[in-house]
Amino acid sequence: MGEVGTERLVVAVLTYRRPDRIAALVPVLVEQAAELARRVEGVAVSVLVVDNDAAGTGADAVAEAARTHGDGSDWPVTAVVEPEPGISAARNRALRASDDQDLLAFVDDDEVPRAGWLGALYETYRTTAAAAVSGPVTSRYAVEPEPWVVAGGFYDRAHRVGLRTGTVIPTAATNNLLLDLRAVRRAGLTFDPALGLSGGEDTLFTSALTAAGGRIVWCAEAVVSDVVPADRLTRAYLLARTAGLANASARVALMLAHGRGRRAALRARTLCAGTARGALGMLQVACASARSDVALDARARRTLARSRGELLATFGRVLLPYAR
Repeated sequence: MGEVGTERLVVAVLTYRRPDRIAALVPVLVEQAAELARRVEGVAVSVLVVDNDAAGTGADAVAEAARTHGDGSDWPVTAVVEPEPGISAARNRALRASDDQDLLAFVDDDEVPRAGWLGALYETYRTTAAAAVSGPVTSRYAVEPEPWVVAGGFYDRAHRVGLRTGTVIPTAATNNLLLDLRAVRRAGLTFDPALGLSGGEDTLFTSALTAAGGRIVWCAEAVVSDVVPADRLTRAYLLARTAGLANASARVALMLAHGRGRRAALRARTLCAGTARGALGMLQVACASARSDVALDARARRTLARSRGELLATFGRVLLPYAR
């Protein structure tokens, strides 16, 4: 693990055909890595880019950024190409590429960390001795969205608003997550390839980490901003995204239900809940039409999309938002 007494932390970012975005993000990550290394004695920080494009467009962008940086001698960035499609394959490549590291912090290529993000994650890890630390993600839009999109709350993340730093949480997303790789290795965890094109792999992974005795804690100060491009603000995209998220969530819940009887009971409950949600959504759509209520229409169609995803999951149907 490097020099005696040195804790090695790698910041891993996954990318797919966003060369401009990754070229802009990597210097920000390098700056945060350098700031943490200067401030905290005994920690060595590097950056890892996992390019999920077999053509290596992201890796090429990183190489160009290194040339722009200078002679590259103090450029603590490694780029690897993972040709197998899917988010699970890319995250597992990050785990394999970090086999000589102690800690790994995941961030997405469409996010921008706020100042002090990495330091806050690391400080919370050091003070809590947690197996993982998760932080908030806030969305900002590349263009002004239409009122229907805003009213629907498609990018709202209100479920953990107000949580205090150090609060234990049962699961976490990997778009802002620090992992103690020693705990991950003890539990023998990897990301499930079956969820690589559907999503939900992070929920399953962190649920397994919790089940193995690892604590996941919240860090309110470690904030990243998700930059939402214009093509992800269309009604069609947002409704498909909502259905995909609901489908993945229901599938993961079924995967976590041990025993045939428990899975059957959960499937029945999900079927009933999805059906009721769908009926409510249709009623709300009718009311919204009668009143010309844009906000109600957005919320109703979001409810219908969620219902669709849940119902498809109960019948074993898989939505693949990450399919290419």
